[in-house]
Amino acid sequence: MTRDPNIRTALKAAGVVLMMGSLAWASVPLYDWFCRTTGFGGVTQASETESDIILDRTIKVRFDASLERGMPWEFQPVVREVEIKIGETGLAFYEAYNPTDRHVMGTASYNVTPYDAGAYFTKIACFCFEEQLLAPGERMQMPVTFYVDPEIVNDRDAKYAKVITLSYTFYETEASEEAAALANGDKISFN
Repeated sequence: MTRDPNIRTALKAAGVVLMMGSLAWASVPLYDWFCRTTGFGGVTQASETESDIILDRTIKVRFDASLERGMPWEFQPVVREVEIKIGETGLAFYEAYNPTDRHVMGTASYNVTPYDAGAYFTKIACFCFEEQLLAPGERMQMPVTFYVDPEIVNDRDAKYAKVITLSYTFYETEASEEAAALANGDKISFN
């Protein structure tokens, strides 16, 4: 190791900058992983299968819809509320309408309140997993299949939830070249 204090200070400063840059780079995927694992911030869980257990206890699920400022669609839940047994698979629909004279692509973000229930609200299939493209004047019903994990009754905070609200917000996104070509009726070449 060098004995020059200026070189040691420069090496320490470079190490700190490198460490801070690494932490900044890793923060987004680590935060996403943390939220999906714990349900923090109302992030829901995903599953490919239904629950094996259905309890004889019900819970209400409310559905909420909003749009980002400037998003030209109309967007709303078809039914505002359902009551299901904990563990039972539920199916709900949201409806989107594009009143414009152009194709509009959108992506939905979502959360669950109360936040404690996010770790137990599990989606099997959801329109929010993919971008949605609506043609001018097109109206579409989009499904979400879900269940409330029976483990919610063992959580010291979440077990008191009587109502869970699933909220979606649609944001306009740029259409990919392939989607834009399909929207215009063009043939796509995969050369």
